[in-house]
Amino acid sequence: MARLVHLNGPPGIGKSTLSALYADRHPGALNLDVDALHRLVGGWQDEETDTWPVVWSLVRAMATTHLEGGRDVVLPQHIAKVDGIIELENLAHQHGADFREVVLVDDRQAAIERFERRAQESDDPWIRHHHRLIELGGGQVVLGTMYDNVMEVARLRPGTLMVPSAVGAVHETYELLADALREPVALDPRQRSDQRVGRASEVSGS
Repeated sequence: MARLVHLNGPPGIGKSTLSALYADRHPGALNLDVDALHRLVGGWQDEETDTWPVVWSLVRAMATTHLEGGRDVVLPQHIAKVDGIIELENLAHQHGADFREVVLVDDRQAAIERFERRAQESDDPWIRHHHRLIELGGGQVVLGTMYDNVMEVARLRPGTLMVPSAVGAVHETYELLADALREPVALDPRQRSDQRVGRASEVSGS
């Protein structure tokens, strides 16, 4: 069965890197990197132009086509509203695919610093543009709110898989992700053999 894997988490946590690695290791899988799609839509560098509706319609169309063909889709994207995740879940099920929700996590302050460091070290125009928008919106305060919001969404969806993401540990994090995705969707958290990765219900104590 095809599956739609949503990699969620705060900005700069490693979603795009792991998504690309997943596609490399799963021939035929689609790395549906929303940041890459933004670059294809005219006006994305204009701070007054909202390209998100156009990009999101492309995301839905591309995911639909790929899932209908029986192939995996991995979507690295920060989504901090339950309705947005339910939309993805429904899309997967409408096309006969499994849906897995994964949140990459690090310490709150460490996650903020990772985003700042990525912007300083990258010459990618999209990364610099995104950083500029965050700075205009409030900088670290905004990043802290984004972190808190995605953690709250995970808490509200107990089946969410929480995967630790440490700085520089790309392959180790990928192995944790792969382990998590191998588990049955309905597995009781108490039956887990590897406690390095948890479900949102375990992390929140609910």
